[in-house]
This record gives sequence, C-alpha cells and structure tokens, in this order.
Amino acid sequence: MEWWLVLLIILGSLVTLFLIGVPVAFAFLSINVVGAYLLWGHAVGLDQMILSIMRSITVFALLPVPLFILMGEIMFQFDLAPKMIDVVDGWLGKIPGRLSLLAVLAGVIFATMSGSSLAGCATLGATLIPEMEKKGYDKNFSLGSIMSSGTLAAMIPPSALGVLLASLAQISVGDFLIAIIIPGLVMASLFGAYIVIRAILQPELAPRYELADKFNFKEKIIATIKYVVPLGIIIFLVIGLIFLGVATPTEAAALGALGCFVLAIVYSGWNSTYMKKAIKGSTGITVMMFMILTGASGFSQIMAFTGATEGLIDFATSFHFAPMVYVIIMQLILMVMGAFMEPLSILMITIPIFMPIVKTMHIDPLWFSVLMLINMEMATITPPFGLVLFTMKAVAPNYTMEDVYKASFPFVILDVASIVILMLFPSLILFLPGLAHH
Repeated sequence: MEWWLVLLIILGSLVTLFLIGVPVAFAFLSINVVGAYLLWGHAVGLDQMILSIMRSITVFALLPVPLFILMGEIMFQFDLAPKMIDVVDGWLGKIPGRLSLLAVLAGVIFATMSGSSLAGCATLGATLIPEMEKKGYDKNFSLGSIMSSGTLAAMIPPSALGVLLASLAQISVGDFLIAIIIPGLVMASLFGAYIVIRAILQPELAPRYELADKFNFKEKIIATIKYVVPLGIIIFLVIGLIFLGVATPTEAAALGALGCFVLAIVYSGWNSTYMKKAIKGSTGITVMMFMILTGASGFSQIMAFTGATEGLIDFATSFHFAPMVYVIIMQLILMVMGAFMEPLSILMITIPIFMPIVKTMHIDPLWFSVLMLINMEMATITPPFGLVLFTMKAVAPNYTMEDVYKASFPFVILDVASIVILMLFPSLILFLPGLAHH
C-alpha cells in the first residue's frame, strides 16, 4: 500500500474519532490498538504496544511535569496571585491603558505560577473585567488584553506543556525551558507596547481616571519585597539553577514545588482543604497529559512502521526548497490546525510528522520547537475554537462570542509577529541555551 494512502487512512480515522467526540487520549489509543494488532502480529503486537506505552511514560525527563503542575495548583488554590497583582498595580501609576497593561503583567505572573492559559484567563477575567467596565474601558480592548495574558502561560517557565513538547521532540528539557524565556518576554513586550500605544492614540478605549494611592513609595518597596521578591526566588530555583548547571530540570522542579509550598504556608497558613485540592488538581492534569503522551508515542511508532513517516520525508524533500520555506509551511499548517483543535492534540499529531523533516533538513530542532510552542499558545485564542475564547465567554457572559472573536484578532496578529521576529532572529531563542553551555 502506498505511504500516502496509509497516512490518509491513519489521519482520517483520527479526525473521525475526534469529530464523534472520542477523547483525545482514547482516539490515539484506538488507532494504536488497531494498528498494533494488524501490523505487529495480533496478540504479540498488543504486547509490544503495552511495552512501548510503559517506556514512553517512564522517562526521567518527564518528572518535572507533575511538579510544575503542583507548583501552579498550590499557588492557585492558596490564592497568592492577588497580592502580587496588587503590588504590580501600585507601580503602574497613570500609564495609558493601565488596567489592560496590568492584565498582561499579571499574565506573566500567572505564567510563572500555573502555566495554565485557562486558569489565568478565568482568574484575571473575574478580577479585572468588572473594574474595566466601571472605568469605561472599550469591551474589545479589555477582553483582548485579558485573553492575551493566557497565551503567555506556556511561554514563561516553568512550563509543563513545554516539558511535554521537548520530551516528544527528543530535545533537552533544560535547554528548552531556558530557550523560551526571551520569546516569552518578546511576546509580553509586544502586547504591552500595543496596549500603551493604542491607548495613547485612542484614549476613548481606556479612559484615564484618578487613582487612589494604595501605597506610598516606601510601602510599595516593602510590598514588593514581601510579595514579589519571594516569587522571583522561586523562579530562580527553577530556571536559574538549570541555567547555571547546578540542578537538573527534575531537581529544580522539586525545589520550586517545595518553595511554593513554603510560600503558601507563610502567606496563608496551613489549610488541608486547599492542599488536598492542589494535589487532586495536579494529579488529574498530570494523568490527562500522560494518557495523551502514551497515545502519541504509539502513534509515532505506527507511522514509522507503516512507512508513512519515511514516505512523507522523501516527498517533502523532493521539492528542494530552502529550509526556511519548510519552516514557514509547517508554521502555517499549525496555525490552520490551531483554529480548530486544542494544542495537545495538534502536538501529538504533528510532532511525529514534522520533527523527522526538521532533522532531515538540518533545521535546529530547539529553535523550531519554540516556534511551535508559540503557535500552540496562539491556538488558544484563535477563532473559532480556541479554548481561551470559550473561557472568556464563560467569565464574561454579558458579552457575545462575536465580541470575544473581535477582541482576539489584534493579539493573534501580535503572536504571528512574534513568530516572524523569532524566525528572523533565531539568536533570541538560542542565545541563553548557548550561554548556559559555556
């Protein structure tokens, strides 16, 4: 059977299962079971598939995933973010588009704590939308800035999705976590610059208002030391130790989780209910991610065994395009898929197909994987099916889906601009990992 027909059958079956509502993990598992049974010798093939699944999740590089998720759940359940947001709010003063800019900066803070686009959007939406409405902010301007903060979730370490992507792409988890720092800051800077410039050019979008001073300068310094500096220390425990080569990603994640636990106790005291919720929440998310990961591992092996992967590589390289053309084509495919599918599903389908092409064309897999992660985060705010869009609608029921879609467009364009900048200047991604190795 021709490789393209095999590929069409596999992907067609997968899409059909998605369309009839089969959960992602079970859709991949179904393809794997049928493929292993037919291709690998019936019962023997199923035994081999089970061994493959076990190998895919008993990988040392995946240990940071549950620890990063636990960090976020502890910070979220103990409600530590509002204190930090208040401190940031106090420093912004009368800057144009103040509340929208606060949403972006708060998004960076949430990203360092949870790495969840949906949790960040829901929390910030519930906190900031009533205040924005009261101050007369334009609805598209306010909704867009809050949703944009969600796209930063996986781009600011620690990033559980980043660890999964790095593991699937078979690149260094430590290098990947270091590599996404500058791209995440580039995205946040573009969002912030857009908000301030547009608020200056169109002041009616974000009317200025008199501020009641929450803190004087001395109180701001004390509050910063009390609530923001400890978070900075935790970030250093996670990223700084990896960068300096003192700790592996797993050791750094363990220290980060311990730091979050201590911080929660210091600020909020011991609360067994919150801790149970944090453990339960992190366990549920980890199991979901690992189930999808096991499905993806078997899927890539089925693709390779049928010859579909090799055939696709031969077909792609037969055009003799420049490597950058292949990168652009793959990014465009990811953008289209992002409008209709959620990020994990896209990664599971595309990594087994794209990464062999990337390696064959001698494209830096670390650089490409970071571009891929940005694309996946952009997918969460891309109409019509971005998950953050529906989260925003749930948080702000007074607004229509049309309002939410319109609000997302400027920030989708800014995400595309981020990808273009990082494609033109690869050193923005590769500089810190290179520095860490010297």
